[in-house]
Amino acid sequence: MTDSLHPPATILIVDDNPKNVQVLGTILMDAKYRVAVAHQGNLVFDLIPKVKPDLLLLDIMMPDIDGFEVCKHLKADSLTRDLPIIFLTAKTETDDIVKGFELGASDFITKPFRSKELLARVQTHLTLMRLQQSLKTKNQELEEALSNIKTLSGLLPICSYCKRIRNASGEWEWLEAFVQKRSNASFSHGICPECSQTHFPDESCDNLDE
Repeated sequence: MTDSLHPPATILIVDDNPKNVQVLGTILMDAKYRVAVAHQGNLVFDLIPKVKPDLLLLDIMMPDIDGFEVCKHLKADSLTRDLPIIFLTAKTETDDIVKGFELGASDFITKPFRSKELLARVQTHLTLMRLQQSLKTKNQELEEALSNIKTLSGLLPICSYCKRIRNASGEWEWLEAFVQKRSNASFSHGICPECSQTHFPDESCDNLDE
């Protein structure tokens, strides 16, 4: 089933068997997924930028370029390496399964497949992908926050008289504005005892007499 909190995911089916494609497409569309199809392995690389799939269902045994080779190329590309790939195969030998995982596949489904198992595995890997993307975004936000904090470290040119700070562009900013732009700090204003005596001596004396 699709996730009500997210738009329908797009599943790219890569299989040279029209019957398999028809059955898979019907199952996925009934579950409200979007479906794209490549009948040859070598068509995948041009199709992915166009359809932007969220997951691949990839047959292993194809005449032009097999699923292992397709997976290898996708995992070597920084733009597609995080794309979940589920192999669809009649090959159940351990060596083939191990090879697929070593190439970066997320899962295997053996033919003939059951629709409930297929949908469960698809949903699981879509959920994992979204969690990984969310974690990546949070990490980026944390790195940006840390970077902003670090901008307040190091040597800062400050005017000896007015106490303004020279920023990276060579402009002079008031201390409060400089800090507020680069942190979550905010300021309230008051007068310390020393400044009170210097600038308001009469009031300071009155306060002392009280």
